Amino acid sequence: MKNYLKYVIIGVAIVVSAWLLADAYTYKYRSEDTITVTGLGETEFESDLIVWSGSIYAETYNVADGYAEIERYKKQVLQFVESKGIAAEDVVFNFIVVDKMYATKYNDEGNYMGQYFTGYELTQSFSIESEEVDVVEEISREISSLIAKGVNLNVYSPDYYYTRLDDVKLSLIEQASADARARAEKIATAAGTEIGGVASARMGVFQITGRNSDEEYSAGGSFNTSSREKKARITMRIEYKID
Repeated sequence: MKNYLKYVIIGVAIVVSAWLLADAYTYKYRSEDTITVTGLGETEFESDLIVWSGSIYAETYNVADGYAEIERYKKQVLQFVESKGIAAEDVVFNFIVVDKMYATKYNDEGNYMGQYFTGYELTQSFSIESEEVDVVEEISREISSLIAKGVNLNVYSPDYYYTRLDDVKLSLIEQASADARARAEKIATAAGTEIGGVASARMGVFQITGRNSDEEYSAGGSFNTSSREKKARITMRIEYKID
């Protein structure tokens, strides 16, 4: 009787093990019964916001004289900007930075003898943020003419932005998802089957580069600000079930 019971238990264990293995195999087979594709969304657009900056500076032995010189330069910059159609209040001037300047002294044999004070350098940076892209772009190109008039001026290249990036991103997600589905449907048709619902979806990084540029895409996402004409790109990796 004990031996009989022993064999019954062993038999049941074998049947249960076989059932579990078969079920695990079926689950594995079904989990792989999917199609994974990557869809692409791209668009080109023009920046609608420009940020441009520069600085004026004065070198003097007397701080008070330096402040007066900075004030003269500031008025000339504002007059130039206003002459181009940008209001003076749209130009943001930062506080004036004052630095002491030193020169290195050497003796006749070329040995270092220390430093000596030569005066002060006062610097005031300014910037313009505007939707008048054409106007500010022209100002950034032509304001160097003030240098010929004696204004100590440093200017930089403008940065370009787009104020409706969220709309662009949503549109690209929709475009990339549609592209992914079209790719999946072609694969399924070629295989003689049909796709079903989405098993999983993952969005790639949002890339913004200059239009017609050779910029490389970044793993963390590119965000070009140097080009007025831009190109945006996004990918969607989607896994579809097979019906």
